[in-house]
Amino acid sequence: MDRRDAVKYISVLMGSALVGGDAFLLGCKSNSGKTDWLSAESVAYLDEIGETILPRTKTPGAKDAQVGKFMQVMVNDCYEEGDQRAFKEGMDKLNDASKKKFDKTFMEASPEQRKELLIAVDKEAKDYQKSIADYNRVEDDKYNKNLSYVRQKKSPHYFTMMKQLTLLGFFTSKPGLTQALRYNAVPGKFEGCIPYKKGDPAFA
Repeated sequence: MDRRDAVKYISVLMGSALVGGDAFLLGCKSNSGKTDWLSAESVAYLDEIGETILPRTKTPGAKDAQVGKFMQVMVNDCYEEGDQRAFKEGMDKLNDASKKKFDKTFMEASPEQRKELLIAVDKEAKDYQKSIADYNRVEDDKYNKNLSYVRQKKSPHYFTMMKQLTLLGFFTSKPGLTQALRYNAVPGKFEGCIPYKKGDPAFA
């Protein structure tokens, strides 16, 4: 699975365009390698968020793919400034939501509590995405009618970005490609019709 296929896959799966997808396909931007906005503790925090989204089962989980480090690089190198800010603020918002709901930080919460929290936040994110889709469409119309008008687009919900990056990081990682998907490093002859059994993983 190459970058373009991965971006298409995640976009279809999420039902929305991948944030930073264009930059990812073009090799991202140079940001002087500044990743100091995320400490080792923050990367570990993102790993746990990713693991709650994609836990280890019979196949590796998000932590096996080091999605925390992947998110750090993607947000730093491929996100626009507004999206970076929304993502960083979202990390605090999620922790605050955990404290409010369970009187514990996300890292202190049990796996069951983390799952319950993320299910609720995911619903909130889907509702938010629907609301900003119309807003951003209006901003584009204004811009197209008056090119001197500055677009004032809203950033996606922070959890939408976290979820997208978890899926993208996992399915472009070695564990995701070789253990969660059916990996064929050196394909043989082309077979246009292969029987599919329910539960078979997709091909990498």
